[in-house]
Amino acid sequence: MASVVQTTRFARFPLGHFPTPLEPLDLLTARLRERRRDVPDLWIKRDDCSGLATGGNKTRKLEFLVGDALAQGADTLITQGATQSNHARQTAAAAARAGLACKLLLEQRQVRDEEYENSGNVLLDELLGAEIVDRVPAGTDMSAAMEDVAAKLRAEGRRPYVIPGGGSNPIGALGYVQCALELDTAPVPIDWVVHATGSTGTQAGLVAGLRAVHSPARVLGVSVRQPEARQIDAVHGLAGRTAELIDAEVSRDDVLVDDRWVGEGYGVPTQSMVDAVRLLAETEGILLDPVYSGKGFAGLLGAIEEGRFAATDTVVFVHTGGVAGLFGYRSTFQ
Repeated sequence: MASVVQTTRFARFPLGHFPTPLEPLDLLTARLRERRRDVPDLWIKRDDCSGLATGGNKTRKLEFLVGDALAQGADTLITQGATQSNHARQTAAAAARAGLACKLLLEQRQVRDEEYENSGNVLLDELLGAEIVDRVPAGTDMSAAMEDVAAKLRAEGRRPYVIPGGGSNPIGALGYVQCALELDTAPVPIDWVVHATGSTGTQAGLVAGLRAVHSPARVLGVSVRQPEARQIDAVHGLAGRTAELIDAEVSRDDVLVDDRWVGEGYGVPTQSMVDAVRLLAETEGILLDPVYSGKGFAGLLGAIEEGRFAATDTVVFVHTGGVAGLFGYRSTFQ
């Protein structure tokens, strides 16, 4: 348990309501068992209830990132994401809570309609006081673009702090080391943790944290953006750097990814995502989002159909939030 103590060495700014609830999905489990007997016990980790501007998984990461920014004397946060970025919205909220300015760069990874461009998370970005510095074409070097913004601010005497997309670096991934510790002390023994994996910080932190406490639970990331091999490489790299911060070790075999639920690309709706969102809403009254948790939950349902889990397993789905993004996809669900 030494790794639990070691996370206190890092600066942390309180932003969320933790630990988040861990709830059984009894009605959904019963519905699925009407069709097959080997459905495992299903639970959900409610990181959509983390409490920062509609919540989400980035709140955990931002506690450590904003703590680091304040420790360095920063006065402005800079980050980037897709147009309907949950991370951008939570960073804007975190900046407001910490008394910092916030500059956002939004990448137009797909072209949809006016609602996608201006409602949902984009509306919240502006309400939270962030400045959308630019909307840039898909494929833009976002790291270089953020550095350009930072350089201009430094020239004005400002002290910017650049946060990578998704808050996914070793400091940010410490937030999901903390989540792993919450899961390790859950009232039920957990065999599997399933979630949507994109910028890799969530999965990297979970893997590093669970290995640090020698948990037998396996982590399955359902990719929402890139092929399995590339996602595994990216997660493993970040998990390794995160593990070094807490004196733990991870192997590539600890990283499991299923890339079959991406569809045509990041943020592009799929029928399996729509079906998953509707199913959880109708059985449990819980809303998923169309980009991350919807596809992640579709992957969980697919794994159940394939018999990947034993009937005696306990499987926890980590709800990474993003409900505001539904409003940018209204036509998809109508």
